[in-house]
Amino acid sequence: MRQNAEMNNNPSAGNKAGGLTTILEKSLGAVAKSGSTNLVDVVEYGASVTAKGLTFMDTPGYDPVSATGQVAGGANVICFTTGRGSAYGCAPSPSLKLATNSGLWQRQEEDMDLNCGGIADGITDVETVGEQIFHMIIAVASGTRTKSEVHGYGQNEFVPWQIGAVM
Repeated sequence: MRQNAEMNNNPSAGNKAGGLTTILEKSLGAVAKSGSTNLVDVVEYGASVTAKGLTFMDTPGYDPVSATGQVAGGANVICFTTGRGSAYGCAPSPSLKLATNSGLWQRQEEDMDLNCGGIADGITDVETVGEQIFHMIIAVASGTRTKSEVHGYGQNEFVPWQIGAVM
């Protein structure tokens, strides 16, 4: 065991505490977040994304390593969903933190950029929140600072993947 973690295909300790029991469940959640559009391409870690539309990149699940690959592939803005409250930031590319539940938003509003929990609460819908995210991306691309940038998070979050297991 390294860092009190086991290499047994289970999600992180935080994901387990949140109710996930397998990496498959975590992966299904990731697929659900991608929406209903067709997948147009799959690229290797850090490769340039050239296709227009939904593209998957082969990355490990560890957030800093995954986002570093996306930035290397040309991502200008990272939209980072979190249900547990990761204080992730990405200095090379602005990172919008999207709280997936209202409880997290209430606990960490100063660190989250948008509360998406209204969808699960039944007070808003995916289309409305998607439009809010779209407008936030435009604002950030135009110079508005994310909460991570305001707080100075992400200076140590550029973590290239050393091919192999990441813990």
